[in-house]
Amino acid sequence: MAAERLLEVKDLKVHFNTPDGIVRAVDGVSFTLDRGETLGIVGESGSGKSVTCLTTLRLINLDTADVSGQVLFKGRDLLKVSKEELRHVRGKELSMIFQDPFACLHPYYRVGDQIMEAIHAHDGCGKNEAKKRVIELLGSVGIPRPDQRFADYPHQFSGGMRQRAMIAMALVHNPDVLIADEPTTALDVTVQAQILDLIERLKQDFNVGVILITHDLGVIADVAQKVMVMYAGRAIELASRDDMFAQPLHPYTWGLLESIPHVDQKGTRLIPIQGSPPSLIRVPPGCPFHPRCPHRFEPCDKDVPELVDRGGHPEACHLSIEDKRRLWSEREQLRKKVAS
Repeated sequence: MAAERLLEVKDLKVHFNTPDGIVRAVDGVSFTLDRGETLGIVGESGSGKSVTCLTTLRLINLDTADVSGQVLFKGRDLLKVSKEELRHVRGKELSMIFQDPFACLHPYYRVGDQIMEAIHAHDGCGKNEAKKRVIELLGSVGIPRPDQRFADYPHQFSGGMRQRAMIAMALVHNPDVLIADEPTTALDVTVQAQILDLIERLKQDFNVGVILITHDLGVIADVAQKVMVMYAGRAIELASRDDMFAQPLHPYTWGLLESIPHVDQKGTRLIPIQGSPPSLIRVPPGCPFHPRCPHRFEPCDKDVPELVDRGGHPEACHLSIEDKRRLWSEREQLRKKVAS
């Protein structure tokens, strides 16, 4: 039995007009999300990951941004529905965990009251019923003594506890889609693992679709079933997690993978990606990655490669599939040789 298709984004483009020029924050991104699936969106800062998901929830101002494409949630295009209809969908059927919980929680109000406000935004339940629901949620996300912590202020929570509170707020209405934007940023390694385990457990318990935004492929390896790599506002590779780690096909993805520490590389230096991401106002012609790519050749600086399956999985690179497999194999052999 095929999984239920929850979200389908088609050729999404988000451009902002600025005094310096047009910022092409998202430039033709397409992906799908099924119920019970985790899609990992990965890339360096400024690659368009967060803007893609904020636009999916229509949390950017359509009056100041030039947006085109489709965001189909259960068949409805969220870019075209009325604000009233969107209000009933956003926060109830689609929820988002933002990157900085301390900035999202109001310092003057108790954490429990803020989560109750999220309940009252969509449900007409009484105060006692809402409070009971919040306490249950705080306990389900691993906050100890939830009946007491309900009355605490955000500054009385640790970073990990604040992130758990934000997850509880996102789950108050049992949404179908949960978007997590860098949920482990600024947390130590142990707490990161706890938050990722929590999201995975909640995905299974609530049977939701999850979009996980991160710059760390190590995080993706733990929880995602499908991975989309973004660069300069575009999707440049889309594959299952196993394919992405076993046989990546884009030189940028190779660079990201080689930037991850390996247990068999103790004492050896990581291999950084040379150069810096381009300005989204002045994206290079051709393949946007070609100025940093060690394998570039003649068409790369002229022709934009399409995201298509050339014999493995969808990727956007002019190299032949045979060359990609050979080059990745050579890089892997070199890495293992250096590690030994």
